[in-house]
Amino acid sequence: MAVDRRSILTLPAALAACATPAIAPQSETTLLIDLDRQPDEDIPLWPGTPPGGEGVTLRERIVERTNPFGLVDRAAHEVTRPIIQRFNAQNPDGSALLIIPGGGYSWVVIEKEGYEGARWFSRRGITTYVLRHRLPHQGWAAGADTPLQDAQRAVRVIRARAAQDGINPARLTVMGFSAGGHVAGSVATRFNARVYEPIDADDELSARPDLSALMYPVITMRAPHAHPGSRRNLLGENPTDARVAAYSLEAAPPADTPPTFIMHAADDPAVPVENTLNYSAALRAARVPTEMHIFERGGHGFGLRGLDQNSARTWPELFLNWRRMREGA
Repeated sequence: MAVDRRSILTLPAALAACATPAIAPQSETTLLIDLDRQPDEDIPLWPGTPPGGEGVTLRERIVERTNPFGLVDRAAHEVTRPIIQRFNAQNPDGSALLIIPGGGYSWVVIEKEGYEGARWFSRRGITTYVLRHRLPHQGWAAGADTPLQDAQRAVRVIRARAAQDGINPARLTVMGFSAGGHVAGSVATRFNARVYEPIDADDELSARPDLSALMYPVITMRAPHAHPGSRRNLLGENPTDARVAAYSLEAAPPADTPPTFIMHAADDPAVPVENTLNYSAALRAARVPTEMHIFERGGHGFGLRGLDQNSARTWPELFLNWRRMREGA
């Protein structure tokens, strides 16, 4: 279903009327376009079994979730085949965006913080990829570094495919939501960490994103501002102080962290806004170019949904404007 571009603030009632029967009529709270559009290509990250998978016995599956908008909303559980899913750009501008959805390190959201953003950004010229990564607490040898393995590999695979996909490998942004923000922040700060052994020529490429965008991100593993579920799934029930510090992104971001855009709602009940405030301060101390937006209202996990009545609805355009400014710097 192709729909002409409309205001960022609303969708016309006609779109709800034209929606497929499987999708309930929408309110004007979404920014979605082409609700039935699926990825143009699934790209496996690893040529064989992902690293550290010996003895892993999981059953990857997709779980349907309910939501107040009547929209398709699924999550991937027990990921065993990590992939990136490409959405071709309309009128491509040569840039690339890797989206890393959230899920508290319990699962990986598919539509809400993945496909929906990919549809929106791809219609604005950006070739967009959505990462479905493995989870840290499900028997992989790398443990807490398992999602970072997949994120580093995803950046490298995208760069290796640059000519094939019509992108500039020096115009790659990584965008993460919630726990996916922790993954995105990890690859932005630990792109040089050797978390897996190189397997092919792709791994000779840099895993450093050119830009980083973190949306209501999980940043810290320290009390009292850690998200309990993400911390438990990443580090276990009783991690040492050293491990807590090692996976708290605000602890010591390096000076070569890519320029970073951060967005959060002050009333977030799940991931306290201090995650963003403290990380922004740490980036500024490291002299990393940073733009931060704190919205009065929005809660947590909104992605592109339910924003017609609060100022957080402006975040996608704010991100695009920041990106244009950085690329023109």
